[in-house]
Amino acid sequence: AKVLFYWNAFLDVRSYQASHEFPTEGHLKDQRGKTLMVRETIPTYDLSQASVRGWWSDTAAKAVREGGCDGIFADALAQVTAAGKRKRLGDEKYTALNDGLVAMLEETRRKCGPEKLVLFNGIRGDDGVQFLPLTSGAMIEHFGHFSGVGKEKMAEDLEAMRAAALAGKIVCLKAWPGFAWLDADMMKKPHDELVRLARERLTFPLACFLVAAEANCYFCYTWGYSEEHGTFDWYPEFDKPLGAPLGEAKRTGWSYRREFAYASISVNLETQTAHIDWKQ
Repeated sequence: AKVLFYWNAFLDVRSYQASHEFPTEGHLKDQRGKTLMVRETIPTYDLSQASVRGWWSDTAAKAVREGGCDGIFADALAQVTAAGKRKRLGDEKYTALNDGLVAMLEETRRKCGPEKLVLFNGIRGDDGVQFLPLTSGAMIEHFGHFSGVGKEKMAEDLEAMRAAALAGKIVCLKAWPGFAWLDADMMKKPHDELVRLARERLTFPLACFLVAAEANCYFCYTWGYSEEHGTFDWYPEFDKPLGAPLGEAKRTGWSYRREFAYASISVNLETQTAHIDWKQ
């Protein structure tokens, strides 16, 4: 098991002791001089400033040196590079912001040390791929849910996971049971009921993961981000013998098949159905 320090790379959520040491005038401003906010309440970091990058990377290094963490999980990188910010910031500032993000990641790796992990969120298609050489790997956060719904997006996620893993990177595929902690009515149900539903719906996301998984790929299956969201619940499939893959997945249209030593996997992304034939 590895323990990673969650550290948002762009959103100043003000929930850290380090927030009290944030550089003066370190928030990002648009072309009108107004602080760029997310969801109207959360200010953002101006990563074009060396003082902001130094504060962020120093905090990350402190977490691994003094906090005993095995590395950091850098969130919201895609929000920094989102093309829509170019219009609000202007070409020069937008370029400086993105260059600053790269410099900050390089600085963080150097300060934390080569033995520490730096994972980021997330990759899809070409999005986020530019950060892979600077990090240990990535999370694909919304497979089959939120922005990850649809056969095209799911196929992109699986292809991105496999490509990153073959390049020697760690990849965590975050899958969902068809509901999330934001669903107020669902969250009124007893925990045991939510686990039962999650177990009934495991086959499709797990099969998708298996058709693309390579070494250093990991499967995460919860309905949120806290312990009460299924983090510590277990699934019988996790105890079944899988064995080594007998080759790459074979794709026909939106369907995939892959053989393992002790399991046969089939997936149809268009119908969102799957089958795992466990041989033992």
